[in-house]
Parts: sequence; C-alpha cells; structure tokens
Amino acid sequence: MGVFSFFSSKKQQEELDKGLEKTKQSVFSKITRAVAGKSKVDEDVLDNLEEVLVTSDVGVDTTLKIIDRIEARVAKDKYFGVEELNTLLKEEIVSLLQENNTEDGVSFELPADKKPYVILVVGVNGVGKTTTIGKLAYNFKKAGKSVVLGAADTFRAAAVDQLTIWSERVGVPIVKQQMGSDPASVTYDTVKSALSQNADVAIIDTAGRLHNKIGLMNELTKIKKVMQKLIPDAPHEILLVLDASTGQNAIEQARQFIAATEVNALALTKLDGTAKGGVVIGISDTFKIPVKYIGVGEKMEDLQPFDRKAFVETLFS
Repeated sequence: MGVFSFFSSKKQQEELDKGLEKTKQSVFSKITRAVAGKSKVDEDVLDNLEEVLVTSDVGVDTTLKIIDRIEARVAKDKYFGVEELNTLLKEEIVSLLQENNTEDGVSFELPADKKPYVILVVGVNGVGKTTTIGKLAYNFKKAGKSVVLGAADTFRAAAVDQLTIWSERVGVPIVKQQMGSDPASVTYDTVKSALSQNADVAIIDTAGRLHNKIGLMNELTKIKKVMQKLIPDAPHEILLVLDASTGQNAIEQARQFIAATEVNALALTKLDGTAKGGVVIGISDTFKIPVKYIGVGEKMEDLQPFDRKAFVETLFS
C-alpha cells in the first residue's frame, strides 16, 4: 500500500467512525445492557441480543439468522464469555455479508471492457438520489475518469436544476431537455454523448415515483431499450439509492424497486444522521444484492465504497 492510499484509507475510516456514531452509540449501549451482570453467553444473553439487533433495524429474519449462528458457535465451543460476544457477533455478520455477494471496499474503478460504463440510478424522491449522483461523479472524476451526467428525471424541474448544479460543481458535462420531455429521449442523448466524447462513465438520473409500479416498470423498460440501441449490454449497473434513516421502510422501497427492475447494486445514504445503520445488514441479507456505496456525511468525499469488514468493525466496537 502506497503512502497516499494509506492516508486516504485512514481518512475514510475516520469519516466512517464519525458517520456511524449515532448507530454505534445506540448499539453499544444496548449490548452493554444486554450482557449486564452476565459472565457467559447464555439463553438470556441471546434473547437480549436478539432484541438489540431487531431494534437496531437489522430486521427480524436477518437477526434470527445471526442469533442461530452465534448459538451454534456457543454450543460447539461450549463456553463463550460475554467479553467475546462482540468478536463473535462481528465474525458472523461479516460472514453473512460475504455470502450476500457484498465485496470489500469496491473502489471507483470501472471495467476496462465497458466504455462508457452506464449507470442507471433509481430511488424515490428525497432519499438523496441526485446528491449521490453528484458525489459519484466527483469520485469518478477524482479517480481520473471522464463522466457524463443525464437528467432523465424530467418530471421535476428541481431535479434537473439540482443535477445541473452538481455538474457545474464537479465540472462534468450534463445532458438535459425541457421539463416534461421523454426520459428515454434524454437517456438516448446521454449515452450518445458519452460515446461521442469517449467518456468512461455515464450516470443517468431517473424519476423517483413508486405510486404506480407498472408505470415505473414500463418507463425503466423503455429507457433500457433505447440505451441498448447504442450499447447492447447497457445499463451495466442499476443502482438503487435508499435512505438508511427510514429504517425498515427502506427495505420496503427496495422490495418494490427490485420487483420493477433488475437492480444489481445498492447505495445507502444519510447514515450519519441516524441510529438505524443496522438496516444496511438487513437489506444486504434480504435481497442478496451488494451494497456498493454508503453515504456518511454531507461532503463530496463522504460517499464511500462499502467495506463490510470496516463497517461491522466500526458498528460493533
């Protein structure tokens, strides 16, 4: 590891610690209460731990899996002191996330054989979708990649304006049309522009509507069809942005979007403003879709590649 990457990763870890502070304090205090007066991991401790995980928005099904794993480890090794519980908990959650196809700290690199790499970004209004696109553009540019943005959320003037501000702030081109234009037309122009500029990545915003799932499905299907006229295997990534602060509601949003389109990556935002960071674990386990990015602050650098080991270590230490 070079000197720059060492300091970069150290800074990322500091930002992660800071961003997860509310969740960390909540979880740590609950675990402390769960083991109070106990010297070993017994049935009472496991029952208390189950309550801790459920109330930390890990989710019931995922919590039961984790408890079953810990119970099996305790039964196999006969004795675990409560001082070892955190280590046990971290190991089992990291293992669970690995099984759910979550990789460690995927950086802002792109596959060499897909140029432009087309990212279609989906999610309801208010989750931080446009901000996430801006931060993605910043980080890709910082990594030496050329970026084109597409403002295909043509139903809200504010969405186009916000993305335009981000494009100016980051210093990348944006493709947009008048409000009410066909989103598929904007998408086609964006991909065409990215091809003509030999850009490395095209990131396309879409309308965040869930009240009509059939309409959403039809719109996304049309968007994908026009992309594929130019790049047959586009989009390469359908990134669903979710607001971690909504806890279990984020899981329900994920369920609806996954039913509507082939989501293959997740981004969880607003982790710095919530004690519900455990939802990251629950979402990963429920849908078996990798969490690729997490938002841990307001700054452009605060969108981080998700590192399961660093996340779990920070959360339960």
